[in-house]
Amino acid sequence: MKLLSINVSQPKAVAINGRSYQTGIYKKHRMGRVLLSRLGLDGDGQADRKNHGGPHQAVYCYPQEHYGYWASQLARTDFHYGAFGENLTLLGLLETTVCIGDVFRIGDAVIQVSQPRVPCYKLADKLGVPGFEKTFLHANRCGFYARVLEEGVLEAGDPIQRLEKDPVGMTVAEVNAARYLDKGDREAVQRASQIEALSPEWRRSFEEMLAAAEA
Repeated sequence: MKLLSINVSQPKAVAINGRSYQTGIYKKHRMGRVLLSRLGLDGDGQADRKNHGGPHQAVYCYPQEHYGYWASQLARTDFHYGAFGENLTLLGLLETTVCIGDVFRIGDAVIQVSQPRVPCYKLADKLGVPGFEKTFLHANRCGFYARVLEEGVLEAGDPIQRLEKDPVGMTVAEVNAARYLDKGDREAVQRASQIEALSPEWRRSFEEMLAAAEA
């Protein structure tokens, strides 16, 4: 497991498809050593603080393995690391093997996986593919957010070490499916609601799903 690229950006104004907004999704590779603090990478910023950023979404990670898949699906060869808005492009950490709550050391920092990523129209706008946020979600190649347990410095090429595996053992892909792709799987919803490391917003969502099923 390895960190391949660190990607950051400051929010900028864009006007696409009749919409004007600020966004920090246009990430670019940053060379050298970069500090990862409790609220994210040095030099990175979020425009929509309601839906992005904060301690439970301090850093967004995406598997490099998916780049080939999307290049094939979209018939494109122009992808670069950070293309999907990720802060960290990782090798060897897939949604099907990484669990919510797992703890990893990258460089001097320690992070804990907190939730899957839910795409919005800004990803579709960035890639120039209308409706791509739905395609991205249903492919269940969502990547994941992490909170920072120990601040530290990272650099592309750093090895990644798994320090702890969450006791519930529910993968990022399974949690994402329970919320969006197979809402009728009550057992999966129940398991997901018991993951202490899951971000508060996602835990509330699963608790509400259970309450609605019992009503």
